[in-house]
Amino acid sequence: MGRRISQRDIAKLLGVNVSTVSRALAGAEGVSKELRERIQEIAASNNYRPNPFAMSLRYDTPRMIGIVVPNLASLYLLQIVRSIELCAQEQGYLCIITSSNDTYEGEQTALRRLSNMHVEGIIACLSQETVDFSHLNELHQMGFPVVLFSQTSPLKHLPTVTINDTASAREATLYLIDHGCRKVALLGGGNHLRTVSERKHGYLEALRERGVPIVREYIKCHYESYNSGLSDTFDLLKLPDPPDAILALNDTLTLAALHAAASLGHHIPADLSLIGYTSEQLSAVASPRVTFLRYNPKEMGHEAFQMLMEKIAGNEEVKHVKIGTRLEVRETTR
Repeated sequence: MGRRISQRDIAKLLGVNVSTVSRALAGAEGVSKELRERIQEIAASNNYRPNPFAMSLRYDTPRMIGIVVPNLASLYLLQIVRSIELCAQEQGYLCIITSSNDTYEGEQTALRRLSNMHVEGIIACLSQETVDFSHLNELHQMGFPVVLFSQTSPLKHLPTVTINDTASAREATLYLIDHGCRKVALLGGGNHLRTVSERKHGYLEALRERGVPIVREYIKCHYESYNSGLSDTFDLLKLPDPPDAILALNDTLTLAALHAAASLGHHIPADLSLIGYTSEQLSAVASPRVTFLRYNPKEMGHEAFQMLMEKIAGNEEVKHVKIGTRLEVRETTR
């Protein structure tokens, strides 16, 4: 990772005082037009950004980090964001929290605006539209600290915090099979999403391990939305040989599967077992209460924040942390 140029570097390069560089970049008087333009040219071509830590000391302004999530309606994401925010408050940081509206364009805009606001770093969960990671590479090349959580990228040079997706999906699928289900369906988002591909891998591992045939029609990996979840569940349950269990890969799809099954008159778990990736709170208010894969959002938020602090401090080690899960059996499985 290349180090960003500082005012001191520019001053040394031109043989002038740091105060001269500072005035030129601030648009203050006392610097000739030619020198000002030369300083601004060097700053622009070397990705200069003001040091927010130095500014906070000088002007007694708060230190800030940015948080980007696909939406602010997901309880799963809000729990993680709250954990990050609590950690930040303990360290004297303010958090600027923004949504990408689960779009690639929104994500680009959010990251650009936060970096222009001179936050010290960003913690982000990527949108389900994101398949081009050039905007993340650009920030990385500028030396801008970024940590990804939950929905991440294939870029190995960016630190990540995720749950153990493959192992958790394998555990859930094995539970369904070992409790009498032989026709297990998978309900997820797009196959390009890391969470979906890894959980799908765990699901397929479990089927092969128990010698259960893989039925292509039972795998529904499209868009992560309530309506798509309803539509896909309807399609599954109207098959000539419908599944007897569904593994839903997020909280929205879990609710959609539950509601679709009920609307078709299927009794859960007598006719259909259901396991979801969701929160304890959502499981508790659903009827029947959903068997779910529990993770610790506080731990995920804490890990993401600590990673960002290490990157801000100049630690170039890249970590990829996986948070453990456990299956919490409730009322939607046999």
